[in-house]
Amino acid sequence: MKFFIDTANLDQIREANDLGILDGVTTNPSLMAKEGISGYNAVMQHYIDICNIVDGDVSAEVISTDYDGMIKEGEALAALHPNIVVKIPMIKDGIKAIRYFSDKGIKTNCTLVFSAGQAILAAKAGATYLSPFVGRVDDISWDGIDLIAQIVNIYQNYDVETQVLAASIRNPLHIVQCAEVGADVVTCPLSAILGLLKHPLTDIGLQQFLADHAKASK
Repeated sequence: MKFFIDTANLDQIREANDLGILDGVTTNPSLMAKEGISGYNAVMQHYIDICNIVDGDVSAEVISTDYDGMIKEGEALAALHPNIVVKIPMIKDGIKAIRYFSDKGIKTNCTLVFSAGQAILAAKAGATYLSPFVGRVDDISWDGIDLIAQIVNIYQNYDVETQVLAASIRNPLHIVQCAEVGADVVTCPLSAILGLLKHPLTDIGLQQFLADHAKASK
């Protein structure tokens, strides 16, 4: 399973990359705004800065909701760097745009996915990645992990090449559960990735080893 970090914060991206387990980055307009990145030129440069840190796919999201606008934005984003993946919303014109980019050999990430039916359409259109939102599905009292499992199963039935990129990951348990049901990728905040490191028995064991070593060294 691939690990992407879901942020526009360069320091967090560097920290995750330094762990040696980072495969890519996902961003969106909200994450850009959170970092105070505004204005067309600043946003485009920030995507380049991210690509210069990570040797992997970097999802850059269009903000247009019409076909022509998505095509114009997507082509400009794809021209920034070979690692850019054009992030397209799951809407009617979005599906048309995904087909266009797929035919042009430009990678896409279909985002804001909340059902298996949407996943089928995105795969038919040739999306490189599909981003179902685990946490947001949980928020409306449905089961986000069940949705991931359902989509993985459908894709396996037909040897679909679209990769299931589990998004809206809230905690380390979500990451483990996504791995259990066969997600190709998880994208999550740095805190969730670092949370996988933690276990009280590890801390206790390390303390005991160090204490024993100290005694033996006297």
